[in-house]
Amino acid sequence: MPSCPASLRPATPGFRLALDAPLVYESAAMSWKEEVDRIERQRREALALGGPEAVAKQHDRGKLTVRERVEALGDPGTFQEQGPMTGYCEVDDDGNLLSFTAANYILGIIKVDGRPCVVGGEDFTQRGGSPTPAGLRKSVYAETLAVQYKLPLVRFLEGGGGSIAGTSGKQRTSHGGDPVYATPRFASFGEAMATAPVASAAVGAVAGFPAARLAASHFSVMTRHNAQVMVAGPAVVERALGERKTKDELGGPSVHLYNGVVDNLAEDESDACGQIRKFLSYLPTNVWQHAPKIEGGDDVARTEEELLSIVPRDRRRAYDVRRLLELIVDRDSLFEMTRYYGPSQITAFARLGGRPIGVWANDNRYYAGAMSADGAQKVRRFIDLCDTFHLPIVAFVDEPGFMLGTEAEQAGTIRYGTAAIFAAMQSRVPWASVLVRKAYGVAAAAHFGPNAYVVSWPSAESGALPVEGGVAVAFRRDIAAAPDPDARRTELEEMFFKAKSPFPRAEAFGVHDLIDPRTTRPVLARWLETVEPLLDEQLGPKAYSIRP
Repeated sequence: MPSCPASLRPATPGFRLALDAPLVYESAAMSWKEEVDRIERQRREALALGGPEAVAKQHDRGKLTVRERVEALGDPGTFQEQGPMTGYCEVDDDGNLLSFTAANYILGIIKVDGRPCVVGGEDFTQRGGSPTPAGLRKSVYAETLAVQYKLPLVRFLEGGGGSIAGTSGKQRTSHGGDPVYATPRFASFGEAMATAPVASAAVGAVAGFPAARLAASHFSVMTRHNAQVMVAGPAVVERALGERKTKDELGGPSVHLYNGVVDNLAEDESDACGQIRKFLSYLPTNVWQHAPKIEGGDDVARTEEELLSIVPRDRRRAYDVRRLLELIVDRDSLFEMTRYYGPSQITAFARLGGRPIGVWANDNRYYAGAMSADGAQKVRRFIDLCDTFHLPIVAFVDEPGFMLGTEAEQAGTIRYGTAAIFAAMQSRVPWASVLVRKAYGVAAAAHFGPNAYVVSWPSAESGALPVEGGVAVAFRRDIAAAPDPDARRTELEEMFFKAKSPFPRAEAFGVHDLIDPRTTRPVLARWLETVEPLLDEQLGPKAYSIRP
């Protein structure tokens, strides 16, 4: 057998070449067991979070740990952690591991009702959730990960946004922030919200950077008994302003449910997870996809006798608009958000024939349904949310106009109301508007998107001014001179109300149809089926021009 040419022989010592066998080492095989053992040890210590004592204290406060929250949110056994080895090690002079402190932020991808989502949250059992350097890096990466994979993002927020202490708890010096070429941290916030649904839960005291994260969400929820949201905590506020306030007084549910910072309240962390899962169920995975449809649900041809009399003939009497909505949309599908902020406006998700829709209605039990400054901001945000994720909007209109009076003027109602109108006019999703009762003034324009499909109930009325206001202005002297001013005012109001019949408007093709209220569900279901193909044109991110 000829020998192998010298030019083809391996130059590295310790090798031999055989024509009938692969290249092999002459030395004994090397094992990586020592390194693998270290990997497993660091993983075990990371799973222990801040240790048994810190975990027990978290449970004693009535709270879950961040890992328990992640498991409560998602489908069992589907969590794929990102950066489980991230943290800080102490080693001896020979490089042997003495201890490992994991980063105090948990991040990964988990399936929620079968769909992958990015999930992250602070570990309060270490440093009270105030980020370690490694924890901060992981938390900043959460939005980037959601954008990269085009997945929904869920955050569990508990902790402060920064600390003057290092990992040892002692004051230390550090580099003066990020370099000038670093990507701005908040840029990924906007990218994430433009890409996929973002939901956040305040499950403890949340201050600083995490509080900004909560606000930078499509849906936010806080637990009733142990969550607060603050720019800064009581000690900082007292030092800066001299105010002595508790965490609840600064940022408890009684504050943020009414100012619109937080959308919903949860009884506990399990309820918060359930609300987030329900919120996500109405939305697509990202802006390039359609929202999921549920097959085989409620019969779209269902009619309800109660709708025929749900709006009273007495225009001064209120009615339960939430009951009205429940009778029309798929059973048990109405999911309301931001109920206590701008309460004269109701914003919710629902399904109609299994298809997700956005629902907007006036609650006539608050200011007769008039649009306040808060209500206008709530509506503008909701329209943008539906438009971003291509959900058709169904508006149930009982709008008497913008809120009046000194407080309304001081709140800037006309500016925020006009911005809501801009949002409606700039939206591209299909709209259907149901004239239930009143549609008056400039505010009514916000209830009709471009090319809206408009149907009217026989209880509807519309015009430049409500009858009561118009009569008060136009017949002020007549009423004042009457022997019984109140009786004269009522007489005039009744006379003009009779002229507000919806029939002339329908006969002039001012609406697409005048319908029996009982048929509203099947009418809307047929419309939704008709416009569904148009939603293909909505896919992708949205952009808007400047608004007032």
